[in-house]
Amino acid sequence: MMATDNLTRTRRTIDAVWRMESAKLIAVLARMLGDVGLAEEMAQDSLVTALEQWPEKGIPDNPGAWLMATAKHRAIDRLRHGKLAEEKHAEIARELDEQQEARADDFIAALDDDVGDDMLRLMFTACHPVLSPDARVALTLRLLGGLTTDEIARAFLVPEPTIAQRIVRAKRTLTEANVPFELPRGEDRAARLASVLDVIYLVFNEGYAATAGEDWMRPALCEEALRLGRILAELAPGEAEVHGLVALMEIQASRLHARTDKNGAPILLLEQNRAHWDWLLIQRGLDALERAEKLGVDRGGYQLQAAIAACHARARRAEDTDWARIAALYAQLGQVSPSPIVDLNGAVAVAMAFGPQRGLDLIDRIKDETALRNYHLLPAVRGDLLEKLGRFDEARAEFERAAALTRNAREQRLMLDRAGKCDASSVRVH
Repeated sequence: MMATDNLTRTRRTIDAVWRMESAKLIAVLARMLGDVGLAEEMAQDSLVTALEQWPEKGIPDNPGAWLMATAKHRAIDRLRHGKLAEEKHAEIARELDEQQEARADDFIAALDDDVGDDMLRLMFTACHPVLSPDARVALTLRLLGGLTTDEIARAFLVPEPTIAQRIVRAKRTLTEANVPFELPRGEDRAARLASVLDVIYLVFNEGYAATAGEDWMRPALCEEALRLGRILAELAPGEAEVHGLVALMEIQASRLHARTDKNGAPILLLEQNRAHWDWLLIQRGLDALERAEKLGVDRGGYQLQAAIAACHARARRAEDTDWARIAALYAQLGQVSPSPIVDLNGAVAVAMAFGPQRGLDLIDRIKDETALRNYHLLPAVRGDLLEKLGRFDEARAEFERAAALTRNAREQRLMLDRAGKCDASSVRVH
């Protein structure tokens, strides 16, 4: 029994170490090998070796360093004895042969000098524009999050073979397109950084408000996105939009425990018990927003969204919310990142600041936009404003339409409940 318990503990330790260290392993190996797919394969080999040796020999004092050393030795062996990357093969083999055996470990250790840059390279590679958005998300979670294909599939309610194929195709696409494992420069870097940020926020949003399934939220995805965002902020401290995204995610994540009741039913923002918000995360978010603003550049989309989130966070009661400022920030956001969804959110802020009719007028100007045609929050918002105006029959129809459009079961029930309340109110009015 004791042997079984020891094996279980060892496997849990290996799982935890892999989740923490796999991105570093893959990043360093990708620099050595010039191939992300092969780098992941070598990193996985070191994991298999750990699974074979640690239960018998014990867990090393520094398990992360052990995995790194094992993976690099395997990669160097591959370079020396295989036919991969002839120039790297010759260069590294020559260096190793010229040094005495006692100095070989020093040479291998030197490969760790730029782990921070390697992590950045891995992020930019996994989020390369040559890949589809779905492929970027899957590859990022696989390479940088250390998630298994099964975990990614369950998170996004997609069959595991679909995710596996997506990841395989993504790695093949990177190889066939000869995407270099390097940090882009100039305009290319700015464009690629935007892609990295978009992928991280897409992962966060899927956790914050799941597009489908029984659960309204998947907190593990929020935590993973936050972890990636915090790493990126440490690796790219001079990028204001990185801090803006981290600020936005920290503040939004602070509400997770207040967003559902004990049965998992959604609780909307203005109805949440703010005592249940995580004020440590809020402070972290406000600090990240301050770091972004101190860089003195024009505010980008993520900074503006973070500033909006900060308005909510600073209001200890819903009625204290500065809706006029939020409406003004949405107007700025519409200039920086124009979209019908930004306009819809801005209309909500206008309605809260200046009355539901003002907001409804703005929404009716954009309700026929193609991007909003099947967006369930459009009828949800219209229903809310119509209800406030006492137009209950129209509101009920909008809530029913929102329920039909959403693929999330919790949200669907919420919309149908609101439609039912409109029915009851309509009866009372008549």
